[in-house]
Amino acid sequence: MADVEWALKGELVLSCNCTVFCPCVLSLGQHPPTEGYCQTWAGFKVDNGYYGDTDLSGLNLGLIMEIPGYMSRGNWTAGLFVDKRASIYATKAFTKIFTGKAGGTTSLLSILVGNFLGVQQEPISYEVEDKKRIFKIPKIIDGVVAPIPGKTHGEDTVISNSEYWIAPEIIVAKSEKSKLRAFGRNWNFAGRSAEICALDWSGPN
Repeated sequence: MADVEWALKGELVLSCNCTVFCPCVLSLGQHPPTEGYCQTWAGFKVDNGYYGDTDLSGLNLGLIMEIPGYMSRGNWTAGLFVDKRASIYATKAFTKIFTGKAGGTTSLLSILVGNFLGVQQEPISYEVEDKKRIFKIPKIIDGVVAPIPGKTHGEDTVISNSEYWIAPEIIVAKSEKSKLRAFGRNWNFAGRSAEICALDWSGPN
């Protein structure tokens, strides 16, 4: 049973194969992805984080996911990339969090993910350049995500007050570059749906 207190604060960026903004976000998983199935990668920048006594601050993460249809029906496949700088204790903590075993915000993953591909430690960078998010894992993920401009000059298009499990406020974005080659997958989602969210997860409750 999950009983260790944990928290992650920072930012995440997500790029998927939907041709327009991801309907899973708006429908909370009750509508299928635009292509009938979901292929996605996400990058995480943990500014502040901990799992019990283990400090997780200043580390980056990558996540790959495949969902065969409706997000809410499960049978997801997932694989995790942990910052090469992370200690063995931090890597174990991130693995528990991203498999749902740590409870809290990510607890649903323990039910929805049916096939976990494993964990790889790699050098991972997450940078912000103007409004663009640049996420890279050498030879694995090469991503540049840009927000969709809103009506008010200089401000982004934002969905707010959502029950979306990842975050209540989602910046609507598009992938300018989105290449992934990992776990036998070879994807290119340039020009497709993306999102940027504040990372504010915790557990075990």
